[in-house]
Amino acid sequence: MTSSSEASADLLPAETEAALERAVDSANRHDQLFSLRAANIKQSAVRDVFDISIRPGLVSLAGGSPYLKSLPLEDLGRTAQKIIAEHGLEALQYGGGQGMTELRELVCDVMAAEGIEGAHPDDVVITTGSQSAQDVAAKVFCNPGDVILCEDPTYVGALNTFEAYEVDVVTIPMDDAGLIPDELERVINELEAQGRAIKLLYTIPSFNNPSGITLAAERRQRVVDICRAHTILVLEDNPYGMLRFDGEPLKPMRADNPDDVIYLGSFSKIFAPGVRLGWALVPKHLYRRFYLACEAVVLCPSPLTQMLVTAYLTEYDWQGHLRTMRSLYRERCDAMLGALAEELPEGVHWTNPDGGFFVWVTLPEGIDTYPLLYKAIDAGVVFIPGAAFTPSDDPSNKLRLAFSAVAPEDIVEGVRRLAPILREAIEDNRR
Repeated sequence: MTSSSEASADLLPAETEAALERAVDSANRHDQLFSLRAANIKQSAVRDVFDISIRPGLVSLAGGSPYLKSLPLEDLGRTAQKIIAEHGLEALQYGGGQGMTELRELVCDVMAAEGIEGAHPDDVVITTGSQSAQDVAAKVFCNPGDVILCEDPTYVGALNTFEAYEVDVVTIPMDDAGLIPDELERVINELEAQGRAIKLLYTIPSFNNPSGITLAAERRQRVVDICRAHTILVLEDNPYGMLRFDGEPLKPMRADNPDDVIYLGSFSKIFAPGVRLGWALVPKHLYRRFYLACEAVVLCPSPLTQMLVTAYLTEYDWQGHLRTMRSLYRERCDAMLGALAEELPEGVHWTNPDGGFFVWVTLPEGIDTYPLLYKAIDAGVVFIPGAAFTPSDDPSNKLRLAFSAVAPEDIVEGVRRLAPILREAIEDNRR
């Protein structure tokens, strides 16, 4: 006689097969429901590597995460507890779509420290990180087939956002001083000659993600002037601006161009990414539609995290904490640059950032860094292949290394593990 458990075991393969058939049938039926836009929604390569990078024993030079251990976590815990205990009905309720007035006023103080004087809180909208502001900008200004210009390389999250709106992303070359104005003008003229509609220039002018390159001060106004002459808005994404190692941020392009630049800021790098708050400073004549589009996405930014950030900016020495972090990031950047110089062979080049989180490594032409990732993982180190940071489908001979969240000794060890992989690739490439 067969027991009930044995009978269940005997039926399991058949049940599994039936479940798979149902899943395939559902997928086939529902596949036609996807919009054309859905085909452009992709998994970020950074997110792909993130799950791998937290494996024990791996040195992750992949994720651009801030270092949080120096935050006064116990004090912040008590602050959060106090907010809920004393203001819980407000903190845990719906809020205004624009963001709380006090926080928008404080955002203007933060921007003043960056070099943007005279910003008005009524022109600020609090966003769910600057990522959502990129999404809103593409939604509000771009039709399918329109062009957004960006640096080459650029932030992978922005690329994924823009491509999801069926926008054509066209890259502008960079050199050691950032985006090249003559190349910007050349590309714009070529696109306009083709009848293309160019809506935005998306730029990370300070410590570009992934390259770490900063747009030179003398180029910034010319870039805005070129865009203004062609009625192109500048979308200035500046999450790292206050992380210049010498403590003197370059003046943002928005400072002298309030009508032609949408400025994006974030608390992810100057406080903590887990609060999921950023902001957009929007020209007055563009503000209403931008704000309404933000409200349509999230209804309202979290009152609880807004109140926590407000408390952090008013009750804590946040600028003192930034000074500590700049020193720490400089130490880690120096450790990475020193290890690269010590370990990597001739023919490999890298950027020398003066702030931010990243170093951009260039191998000889003909090497594809994506297959090297899997070899590196086997060797105990993780990086992000350069192909993630460009809209091109071509192989890339570049890779991004992040130093922000890694101790100096681990950075050195990570580069030591990576170096043989790169040396082998260079030797194979010469054959």
